[in-house]
Amino acid sequence: MSESRVREDVFAKLLEQAVDHTQIGVTITDPNQEDNPIIYCNDGFLHLSGYEKEEVIGKNCRFLQGANTKQDAKEKIKSAIRAHEQVSVEIMNYRKNGEEFWNDLHIDPIYIEEEDQFYFVGIQKDITEQKKSEEQLKTSLKEITALSTPMVPITEGVSVLPLIGNMDMERLQIISDNITKKMTEAKHETLIMELSGLNDVDDEVIHGIFRFNDILQLLGTDLVIAGISPQLALKATQLDLDLSSMKTFATVKEAIQQHAVQS
Repeated sequence: MSESRVREDVFAKLLEQAVDHTQIGVTITDPNQEDNPIIYCNDGFLHLSGYEKEEVIGKNCRFLQGANTKQDAKEKIKSAIRAHEQVSVEIMNYRKNGEEFWNDLHIDPIYIEEEDQFYFVGIQKDITEQKKSEEQLKTSLKEITALSTPMVPITEGVSVLPLIGNMDMERLQIISDNITKKMTEAKHETLIMELSGLNDVDDEVIHGIFRFNDILQLLGTDLVIAGISPQLALKATQLDLDLSSMKTFATVKEAIQQHAVQS
């Protein structure tokens, strides 16, 4: 055996050992065989999945999928493999013991010129804890957002909801859900939404305010708008939304005074 061949063999063994020692899962599949089976996997993949090597080799990687694996993620993978394209996806997978884990999966087609054929290299990383942290952060942000928009009781049956800063549809939906819940728990005849502290809002948010009004009407609560800017009023008109369907006042003070007169 030539010296160069010996060096190649040594390097190949070194590379395999290095790949086996990484915590990242690595697989190689052969699309030229029926059902694109796994022909190689490293120790990182076995540790990640909980399977033994003899249980993995010769199988399609879909054995990691289960009840909560999203169909769109599966279709994205299938489409990329059919087209011999690279694909990255966060997908719900399952270990041998049935435990769910989030897999940050990257698949790359590798062309071997000497064989004139493609293989697929899959890189898998368990990001379950990262996903949990992201969900906890979202929950915390929702709670902070809810606390940042308190509904302030003014008189019996009348409360003010001051909206301040930037407003997007996600924040408005959280506010709508929280306020709707409060309205079902305790009767409020009138809710005054104060908008003078808002920065510029987009068309979707304006539509959302009108939908919020419809919900409150079903609950028997009148929505009163105070502090609406000329720009917001113009936008509503351009969107063919009828502001006359809601009571509007320049200030909260005027809205409260008018309510007192009517009462």
